[in-house]
Amino acid sequence: MRVRDWQSVLETVVESSGDPDGWRAVAGDRRNGVGEDMYIGHPKEGLFGLKTYAKNPFEVQGVGGQVARSIDDDLDPLLPKAVDDSGRFGVRQPVERDEAEETANELEEVLKTHADAPTTPDALFEDVMETLDAPAYGPMEYDDAGRPDRLDELANTFEEAERLMEADLEDLIEESEVDRGFQ
Repeated sequence: MRVRDWQSVLETVVESSGDPDGWRAVAGDRRNGVGEDMYIGHPKEGLFGLKTYAKNPFEVQGVGGQVARSIDDDLDPLLPKAVDDSGRFGVRQPVERDEAEETANELEEVLKTHADAPTTPDALFEDVMETLDAPAYGPMEYDDAGRPDRLDELANTFEEAERLMEADLEDLIEESEVDRGFQ
């Protein structure tokens, strides 16, 4: 596995050819130290690991890489399947300046439509992601106060990748001196 900048990994996700709503994710606190861990996967695009931390309130840094080329029967149970028992996530590139007003108007119409009609949170989420042309979205198990069990299971499954990403992230943290507070 090649460890890269976390944004480069997300660019790979954004540029993938998989069904946008086929992605699933698990995220939570790092086992040791500041920051968060995340695994994001798609059956045909593979599984990606990310480790990030907030250098300051305006800047996130991190590393990641592809840990599996596909989601097989062993990995499938480690990712959430339905949004009923989890949250949701979406990944997309920023809207271009010349498209911003049109996108905002389209999004406003989607929200008005859902406000005026009987709908579900799932339907609203799907329509918003489609309006934003999000290339990756789906269910996500996230624990903002700890680590989901699935996150530990994925970390244990990919011990070598975890070790490599952890070492590179620790180097980033040390270089930025975040352990002394925000910079």
